[in-house]
Amino acid sequence: MNIFLLANESMYGLLCMVLVIFSIIVMWMIFEKAGQAGWKAIIPIYNMLVLLQIVGKPWWWLLLICFIPIVNIILSIWVINLLAKSFGKGVGFTIGLIILPFIFFPILAFGKASYTKPA
Repeated sequence: MNIFLLANESMYGLLCMVLVIFSIIVMWMIFEKAGQAGWKAIIPIYNMLVLLQIVGKPWWWLLLICFIPIVNIILSIWVINLLAKSFGKGVGFTIGLIILPFIFFPILAFGKASYTKPA
């Protein structure tokens, strides 16, 4: 086995783990800013239900997002836009959340933006 291949695989695994932990921390902070318990960001599927609750959409949107192709893309972008609006941000910030999520979601989580109401 090539030692460089093993080192590359372990670095990739470490990078993935760091990104997942960072994403959880960011979502935790966003949930807490919106008045939800941060631990809800850790549980798959349930975190999407809570996110839909934060932006003011019904639970059955999760079914549309999970099971209907093309519609899921449109609704996901819509939910991201509503999330930005819920924190007082505009369309430009929504585009940033879509194109550069590892920059704009932390800005939303750790920045001065505060949750106003469901958009």
